[in-house]
Amino acid sequence: MSGSAAAAAAVTSTAPARRLSPVVQYALLAGPLLSMIDSSIVNVAVAPIARQLHAGLPAVQWAVSGYLLALGTGLAATAYLSRRFGTLPVYGCSVIAFTLASAACAAAPDVQVLVATRIIQGLVAAPLVPLAMSMLFGNSEATKSMPATAGMLLFLGPALGPSVGGALIGAVGWRSIFLINVPMGVAAAVAVLRIPAGMAPTPEGRASLDRTGLVLLAAGLAALLLGISQGGADGWTATAAWLPIAAGVVLLAGYARWSARARQPALDLSLARTGRGALALTLCAAASVVTFAAVFLLPVFMQDVQGHSALAAGVAMLPQGLITGLSTTLGQRVLRLVTVRTTVLTGFAVLTAASLGLLAIGTRTPLAITSLLLSARSVSIGLVISPLLAVLTEPLRPAELNDATTLFSIWQRIAGSLGIGLIAAVYAQQSAVHGPVAALHEVGIMIAGIAAIGLLAAPLLPAQRNITVYDR
Repeated sequence: MSGSAAAAAAVTSTAPARRLSPVVQYALLAGPLLSMIDSSIVNVAVAPIARQLHAGLPAVQWAVSGYLLALGTGLAATAYLSRRFGTLPVYGCSVIAFTLASAACAAAPDVQVLVATRIIQGLVAAPLVPLAMSMLFGNSEATKSMPATAGMLLFLGPALGPSVGGALIGAVGWRSIFLINVPMGVAAAVAVLRIPAGMAPTPEGRASLDRTGLVLLAAGLAALLLGISQGGADGWTATAAWLPIAAGVVLLAGYARWSARARQPALDLSLARTGRGALALTLCAAASVVTFAAVFLLPVFMQDVQGHSALAAGVAMLPQGLITGLSTTLGQRVLRLVTVRTTVLTGFAVLTAASLGLLAIGTRTPLAITSLLLSARSVSIGLVISPLLAVLTEPLRPAELNDATTLFSIWQRIAGSLGIGLIAAVYAQQSAVHGPVAALHEVGIMIAGIAAIGLLAAPLLPAQRNITVYDR
């Protein structure tokens, strides 16, 4: 979800570094951006796909769920693949495979083929975000920082999904949401050839495959994400929801115990066992859930309740994505003046207050007002995510970055999916009883409460400044 993008924009060195060339920036930004957009872009296309492929909504929903499940499963193998074959080769192959899978999705003749190609797309998309993040952090002076404008683009991914999807579907049709990946992916694959070899950690070559750990981690992630997906659709008391969630929790607990004893675990969890790391991960997850819960619900509300088109809803969502990106620069500049603790406190305070703005949205609220409220909430994300991820990664050695960024991506995926699923369930339940407007207001109170909890926990952060710097 969302926080993964933020990590790629954060930098863990205060030393000045030369600016990356535009081609290298594109190579490192295009893969994660496409991956994150495709995590949410199909949400607004479910109904058109069902109509054109003559399929039921539950079947088409697997084009969304299958991608997320495959993404979680692929993340389990990302750290090993990068150790064994090298960060840069795995990233390049993933870009090419993602482009081919996108073309196959666009050409799908029926829903079964679409779901299958989406699963493949999710598997090959898994390494894109964490490996690009680790190369952007880098292990040489030339890659210790990147322009704020480039980092800003990565924050747009989760927000651009519904916006771009709505615009493309309204103008061209649902197949265009996959076709747009092809020229961008081809350009990214060519640009990858210009990435300096020194940006990526050297492959270990003899990295051992933790088969037991990999099976436990992949199966646990797939089961947990499946249960979360089913819970949001069928209700959390349904057997299809709680059974895989329970199985996933047991499997992931088993992996945590296994990884503590393994010589070279599939994914190193030691980062999450420190108080500093656990607090940063938790607050990042809370901020992402609060921020993007509205991104998930409001397109539905604008179309189903207010009667706007998918295109109009997409356009209304776009400014908040741009503001989210711009706020990353603000967060970095504020850190030069005040501490991480103060910056994050301010961000959560703004997020809490702005989330209560959802209480002002009704059936006749103009799209401009809704867009303005979302933009106000988005200002806070740059004041929260970037500083938190700097706290998380500052103590790490370059060799630990792949595990750290993969762990963060997995954590954000689970926390974001669970939080949004629970909020969506509350919205559906309250909507059936009290109507959609009252349900939206209930959700506004809930996410404001989550932000308030983050506000109370933020004073536990270290009082540091100047731990993240952008090369301008």
